[in-house]
Amino acid sequence: MNKILQDIFLNYKVNFDKLISYGFVMQNDCLVYTTNIVNNQMKLTIKIFKDENINTEVFDLDSEEIYDLFLAENASGVFVGIVKTEYEKALLDIRDKCFDKYIFKSEYSKLIENYAKEKYGDELEFLWAKTPNNAILRRKDSNKWYCAMLTTKAESLGLNGKHIVEIIDIMENPNTISNIIDYVNYFPAYHMNKKYWLTIKLDNCTLSIDKIFEHIDNSYSLANRKPAKNRG
Repeated sequence: MNKILQDIFLNYKVNFDKLISYGFVMQNDCLVYTTNIVNNQMKLTIKIFKDENINTEVFDLDSEEIYDLFLAENASGVFVGIVKTEYEKALLDIRDKCFDKYIFKSEYSKLIENYAKEKYGDELEFLWAKTPNNAILRRKDSNKWYCAMLTTKAESLGLNGKHIVEIIDIMENPNTISNIIDYVNYFPAYHMNKKYWLTIKLDNCTLSIDKIFEHIDNSYSLANRKPAKNRG
C-alpha cells in the first residue's frame, strides 16, 4: 500500500455493503472499481480485498502503460500534480462514502459502541474537524450528549507517558463523582464540566463492562434533565 493510501485510509474500516452500492463489482477474490480521471487520459482501478488490503493502478490510456510517477516522494511537475490530485480526490470520495471511521480499537470501546447502538439506536457522531478522533453519543429525543468517546495522551489524565489512551466521558451525580475518582479507572472529566461529568479510561480498565454499561444508562437518564454545560 503506497503512502497516499495509508494516509487517506488511516483509522477507517471498509464497509463492503457500501462498496457494492457505490459500484464495486466482485472479481475473483476482491471488489473492483474502475473510473477514468484526468479528462479520460488515465484509467484508475481500485481493488479492495477481503482482508481490507487496498491496491490501486493508474493506467495511461494513450501510452497503454501503467503510470506511477506521481507516487514518487519527490515527484514534481504540473501534470504529475494533476494526476496526484485527481487520484486522491477519487479515493477520498470512496473513503467518505464506503468506509466507517475506526478510531476506537480497545475491546471496551467496541463493546460500548455496540451497546449504545443496540439499546438506544445511537451511533458515534464525529463533530469536530480539528479533533477528528473525538466523538459523542446523544439522545435523539432531547438532543443532549450522554457520552463522549475521546483519545488523548495519558499525561492529560495525570498519568505518566505520552502514549494515546481511549477514554469515555459520562454524566454522573456530583456526590458520586467526588467519591469514586481514583486515578486508575475514574478520573476528573477531561474536556468537560468536572462537576457533572467524569472520565473512565478504557485501556486496561479493571471495571467490568457491565459496570460501565450502568454508568452509560445513568448518564443517558441524566441527559434528559436540565442540561449541564458540555464544555468545562
